[in-house]
Amino acid sequence: MKIKDTLNLGKTAFPMRAGLPNKEPNWQKDWADSSLYEQRQALNESKPSFMLHDGPPYANGNIHIGHSLNKISKDIIVRYKSMAGFRAPYVPGWDTHGLPIEQQLAKAGMKRKEMDLLDYLEECRKYAMKQVEMQRTDFKSLGVLADWDRPYLTLLPEYEAAQIRVFGKMAEKGYIYKGAKPIYWSPSSESSLAEAEIEYQDVKSPSLYVAFKANDVQGKIPADTEFIIWTTTAWTFPSNRGIFVHPDYDYIVVEVENRKFLIAKDLLETVSEKIGWENPQVLQTIKGSELEYMTAKHPFYDRDSLVMNADYVSLDSGTGLVHTSPNHGEDDYQYSRKYKLPVIEDIDSQGYFTAEAEGFEGKFYDDVEELVLEKMRATDRLLHVEHFIHSYPHDWRTKKPVIFRATPQWFASIDDFRQNILDEVEKVDWVIPWGKTRLFNMVRDRGDWVISRQRAWGVPLPIFYGENGEPIITPETTEHVAQLFAKHGSKVWFEREAKDLLPEGFTHPASPNGEFTKEKDIMDVWFDSGSSWNGVLNERDYLSYPADLYLEGSDQYRGWFNSSITTSVAVNGIAPYKAVLSQGFVLDGKGRKMSKSIGNTILPKDVTKKLGADILRLWVASIDTESDVRVSMDILSQVSEVYRKIRNTLRFLIANTSDFNPNIDAIDFAELRAVDKYMLTKFNELVKQIRAAYDSYSFMSVYKAIINFITNDLSAFYLDFAKDVVYIESANSKARRSMQTVMYVILKDLVKLLVPILPHTAEETWTYLEHEPEEYAYLAEMPEAAELLGAEELLNSWKAFLDFRDKVLKALENAREAKLIGKSLEATVTVYPNEVVRTLLTAIDENVAQLLIVSNFVVADAPVNIAPETAMIFDDVAILVEHAAGEVCDRCRRTDVTVGQHSNEHLHALCEHCAQIITDEFPEILEQGFED
Repeated sequence: MKIKDTLNLGKTAFPMRAGLPNKEPNWQKDWADSSLYEQRQALNESKPSFMLHDGPPYANGNIHIGHSLNKISKDIIVRYKSMAGFRAPYVPGWDTHGLPIEQQLAKAGMKRKEMDLLDYLEECRKYAMKQVEMQRTDFKSLGVLADWDRPYLTLLPEYEAAQIRVFGKMAEKGYIYKGAKPIYWSPSSESSLAEAEIEYQDVKSPSLYVAFKANDVQGKIPADTEFIIWTTTAWTFPSNRGIFVHPDYDYIVVEVENRKFLIAKDLLETVSEKIGWENPQVLQTIKGSELEYMTAKHPFYDRDSLVMNADYVSLDSGTGLVHTSPNHGEDDYQYSRKYKLPVIEDIDSQGYFTAEAEGFEGKFYDDVEELVLEKMRATDRLLHVEHFIHSYPHDWRTKKPVIFRATPQWFASIDDFRQNILDEVEKVDWVIPWGKTRLFNMVRDRGDWVISRQRAWGVPLPIFYGENGEPIITPETTEHVAQLFAKHGSKVWFEREAKDLLPEGFTHPASPNGEFTKEKDIMDVWFDSGSSWNGVLNERDYLSYPADLYLEGSDQYRGWFNSSITTSVAVNGIAPYKAVLSQGFVLDGKGRKMSKSIGNTILPKDVTKKLGADILRLWVASIDTESDVRVSMDILSQVSEVYRKIRNTLRFLIANTSDFNPNIDAIDFAELRAVDKYMLTKFNELVKQIRAAYDSYSFMSVYKAIINFITNDLSAFYLDFAKDVVYIESANSKARRSMQTVMYVILKDLVKLLVPILPHTAEETWTYLEHEPEEYAYLAEMPEAAELLGAEELLNSWKAFLDFRDKVLKALENAREAKLIGKSLEATVTVYPNEVVRTLLTAIDENVAQLLIVSNFVVADAPVNIAPETAMIFDDVAILVEHAAGEVCDRCRRTDVTVGQHSNEHLHALCEHCAQIITDEFPEILEQGFED
């Protein structure tokens, strides 16, 4: 036998190299084969519920890194809640209708308007289902556990039926109406858009100052006055019908070079500078209210423009007079209703002018700027033009500019229940506090919701029309349509005639001859996803409404958070969620938006194949998701180094408890050594901290707490001197079993705490904990923090000791630099303490030399003022480091004077302590000696 064979060297097959890319797919298959998700649900069946409702990603293309952040975050929460005493089912969902799918089919060569509609819809459905399957595979590869076999899809018949019932209830309450007012219109999509589908990009536009010649001034101002307006939308001039002024502002008539102009008094200096006026003479001042009902000549058409009053006119810029096109501006439309200005559809669905715009027919709206300028120059109406860069609304899918366009649309009016929504916003727990303000302001300021879309792939609006064109929406008709959709899917709307979609024997005064037609528009996809509380939470009896939590990206304040609370409050008067957590966007390592054109995108599948899903999950836990976050392969490589630290710590703990059976070998807390009590108490505090962090969805706090504990409490202290105990002491010695007791508790419970973040690694580690009853770590319960007697006093005394230890380590380092010692085990440390330190060292009652990893530790009797000059002085405590006397023990490597003193020649190379262990544990050595 060799000397090393007498040591209890930790042994384990747990590999140092993780090999995550190769192992993780096997774990994921194992979880599926063993129905691990279902097992956990069965365990939690009678527990209180926690409902995280999944917001549906759009079914189009492989998932991106933002999807990973979202789904991993949800998985962390659901795994934790499931292990923390809650029944937490997780039903994933997908948004499967809408324009992007139609665009993909168009790219593939399919022409919607040339195909049979039912054939086209079937192609859309097949494409959506293919994308769902692809994304489901991607999400599974991240280690996300969910009810993958029963997801919710917005195209499922039962979901569509539930959505129709939401619409029906809103219509029954009078919230649904048809109107022809300007809404966001996307020529590139040929469809209306909701506010949630708008994003802003910088564009270059003309800044125009245009003079309208007065026509009828009612004798209040000079007849040859010209009204000056300012605008940035040259293309809207063909539809100009009026000019707005503020009733309370002062306006002035000024004379410049024999022409008279009317502008707001407060803007004279600004306008003069822009147009280049010198010494304008003010002829008259008049209130805006007195200008009402005057008329002016259109700049290039032979028609009048009416001067009107509106309090939305501001003095922030321009002239104080606003050019008005009722069909191309929301305020223009709303304020001109009083004056009964006509709303003329002069631009078609693709953005081209119709015959209503004389001289512009067939021209694209964005191409007519020069033509408009030419016409105004020809009539001497253009006073000034310049171009500037400003933010302009765009279609968030096609990235093309949108316009305001008045078309007949279906709206959901929120005026009658706006305050109810705002009241519910106040009641929700906004995990990110500014989220409440953001949504509150959006609801407060939003107009009516445009819910109709002029597309094919979506849920039809369940509206019929009578022979006189009157819309028919009744509880009877919508419920009948809902039942048809539940049985056949929404395609039945397109398969049957209107009369075959109505209840048998249905009659209505609007159709005395029993003839009906049906609506051709479909619903906004935000109405689809915004109805998920009804289509999912209410439809499945094992779920509950309202949800405990919605978690999505910060863009969903204008999207899913918004549409969901609108429909839920409209129908039931309550928010669909009790709490909302939002996350920022994922940027590249330099803080730029990820873009295929830049080439800075990172696909999750590339990360999992190279580094492993657990690295991506650890990155999610390491970042502050309240704001935008950065990711790159370099950043992920740094995270993998942290992972390696965690893994090596787990490996050390496994190896050094491999001969420990907690059912037999564990030592009660009261009987543990002081340092072991301290470490168990310290870990107990960590459990409290981590549980609180998980409960508040602060993954970064979990990450930091675990890394800090592993790095500072374990690696830099406890496990640093552990080898001198678990390797050296007798296998069954109390000191060794005491330390193993703590190591095992930390290992077992640390694995449980890591399950939500590192499930693959946690389950791999769990297979080495053969004494635990659960087959999977995920089937165990989260550790509970115990109330340990005297915990605070214990922590305080050991904190003081560790402060003292830091001073010793500095003294050792100083001695090492002076070449007095090499390794710390060559040292004897003598401390000249003050009374506080003396009391502390007495109270610790431990082998302090072992804790400091030195061969000898001496507390001097003399006061500090007689300490040798070579000692390091810390306030009134001195620490002297000297080379220890004696020889190095071949077994424990301590320098000890008892080495070479043993009577048995075979034990001469050992210190007295090691010699006693050999005598007790390996008596054969006394006869045979050690092998070379």
